[in-house]
Amino acid sequence: MGGTFNPIHYGHLLCAEQARCKFGMDEVVFVPSGHPPHKKNSDIAPTEHRYLMTVLAIYTNPFFSVSRAEVDRRGKSYSIDTIRHFLEINKSRNPELYFITGSDAVMEILTWRSHDEIMDLATVIAASRPGYDFNRLKEAVGPARFRKLKLLQASALAISSTDIRERVRSGRPIKYLLPESVEQYIRKHGLYTNPA
Repeated sequence: MGGTFNPIHYGHLLCAEQARCKFGMDEVVFVPSGHPPHKKNSDIAPTEHRYLMTVLAIYTNPFFSVSRAEVDRRGKSYSIDTIRHFLEINKSRNPELYFITGSDAVMEILTWRSHDEIMDLATVIAASRPGYDFNRLKEAVGPARFRKLKLLQASALAISSTDIRERVRSGRPIKYLLPESVEQYIRKHGLYTNPA
């Protein structure tokens, strides 16, 4: 499961668990992005902070782990490089690899580096909240690519990392939007307190 995780929250965790159960996965590996090419860096917490918050968020689930694959990679973080990395380190097991990401990110998949290869090497899971019209996604990626996707309507949680950052900046509560350990980490390190 790739993402900026800026910060990670219960929506990410619930989506990962529902994908794991629905598609019979042995494990979900969270991959915090290093330097995402599609994001403005002005509002992104330092990579190591995002990695550590992810570790804190997942440690109670024995089916979850966190990878430093993108955190330690120099330069921009491209999904195709991460997929190749996981295929290489697991080649003796010949794994079935899934790539879980939000349907909003999949809408932009045609702008990603080597997007066709991504869809050939991994099963892309487009996760969205109930009520999302997957026809919009079909129009954006085209019928042939859409048929390759697995769709996941994750339980409705109107939680977003953007909202959490805004709440921190304005002094509003973030309790119950993310794990308490992540909330404490944000407070301890003063993350998201300054305007982007």
